[in-house]
Amino acid sequence: MAQLIIDQTLVNKARGSAQNIACQVKQAVDGMTTVSIERASLRLLGIDGVNAQGAPLVNIIVEHLLAQDLLGQGAVIPVVAAMERQGTSAQEVASAVACGALVLTKPDGNREAIKNKALQLAGEACRKISANRRQREEMIQRLGKGPAPQLYLIVATGNIYEDIKQATAAAHQGADIIAVIRTTGQSLLDYVPYGATTEGFGGTYATQENFRLMRRALDAAGEAVGRYIYLTNYCSGLCMPEIAVMGALERLDMMLNDSMYGIIFRDINMRRTFLDQFFSRMVNAYAGIIINTGEDNYLTTADAYEQAHTVLASQLINEQFALMSGLKAEQIGLGHAFEINPDSEDGFLWEIAHAQLIRQVFPQAPLKYMPPTKYMTGNIFKGQVQDALFNAASVMTGQTIHLLGMMTEAIHTPLLQDRYLALENARYVFHTMRHLADEIEFKPTGRIQARANEVLAQTVQMLAEIEQIGLMEAIRRKMFAEISRLPDGGKGAAGVINKNDDYYNPFLDLMRGGASNDNATDAN
Repeated sequence: MAQLIIDQTLVNKARGSAQNIACQVKQAVDGMTTVSIERASLRLLGIDGVNAQGAPLVNIIVEHLLAQDLLGQGAVIPVVAAMERQGTSAQEVASAVACGALVLTKPDGNREAIKNKALQLAGEACRKISANRRQREEMIQRLGKGPAPQLYLIVATGNIYEDIKQATAAAHQGADIIAVIRTTGQSLLDYVPYGATTEGFGGTYATQENFRLMRRALDAAGEAVGRYIYLTNYCSGLCMPEIAVMGALERLDMMLNDSMYGIIFRDINMRRTFLDQFFSRMVNAYAGIIINTGEDNYLTTADAYEQAHTVLASQLINEQFALMSGLKAEQIGLGHAFEINPDSEDGFLWEIAHAQLIRQVFPQAPLKYMPPTKYMTGNIFKGQVQDALFNAASVMTGQTIHLLGMMTEAIHTPLLQDRYLALENARYVFHTMRHLADEIEFKPTGRIQARANEVLAQTVQMLAEIEQIGLMEAIRRKMFAEISRLPDGGKGAAGVINKNDDYYNPFLDLMRGGASNDNATDAN
């Protein structure tokens, strides 16, 4: 493949700054947990379901512990202690608390024995997740998968049963990855809805039952078309850790999981987001799930040419957060987008420069390339051309995950025939240009090379500044997406809890290290 001449010294400098930035954040929040982390841990223990009023049992338990000032020790220990006293399951403990028949207390018995029991129960959950990971690997080995760039297609009807019909049709039409968009506003719900849902708006609720139904349907579709069909959903927002757990339990393959998206675009509290992303990515890592980050969104609020370096800077920071959580390079699906104004002279050259630069800075990462949206209009014919150029840029620069562009992006939720035409466009370009990158070279003194050098230099400078002032202050100063957020502001701040000295969460011990850490499967 054609290669730019990239100054590796500058790349190493930028990566070093990003590592220091991520470490600074981790140190600032290390002594805290969140209500969503604790609810996720209870789900891993086996607690599921809702009470008669529809409130999730995990929410009831965590609020119960908060009211008694016990959450600082973690939710797992009081629940396991009650299990031992009562001789019941975690689910039965939760049901008893929910109906007022049981009050959780600080353990008064042998704390080490309770911790060992918690570790044993956590090991059982980890074994289930490991089995899912192995099943995915076996199915990919048997069925194979679509060639890169893999075609990533969205379904978003609001009704899981209609989503299944459209997802199955898309797989038969050539889609490799199905992303089920969440209903509008779910990222701001501080609970996870329960059961199969049919009334989402602009998307479908992310629930464990919806995950299960779609996974079963795509497995059947994969058998029919002779390739593994990947399933994607979103674990950003206030319930990031819980949705990551649900995805791990139902064998999702990819999850939208960004370290800053919720802060910038949903005004979620910084500390809450940084804590939740660490735990959720740890779960993703252990489950073998590929994360997708959200840097492409920066270019919808800021100019894609002027702010290109902010995308690379954020990707480098996101990478470091991901590595801290145990994700391997091949699980870090960094996001970027084809969003330069199409009226810009040589705009396609600048798109190639950015895409190729990112490909070379992250050679092992399964990059997720987003289509043009900002400058899509009602002119569907121009839109089809823009998408064709996007498809060309993707195959020329070796992108991995290719979100399908739609010519009707700016008009309505695409009809089935629109999607078929978009798939046909992408398949044609990918096929007819499959080995173009092997036949071309970038001119050392050319415009593409110069633009890549410029973006890299700006990235190094930006990261050096953030290293000095801190990431939270950088966000306050609008350094990403030209949006300002306050370190102590945002939604969900009350859900950040200081850990006590006796805090314990067995999943932190068992899941650290990611998918290669199979010691958890032997926990007893």
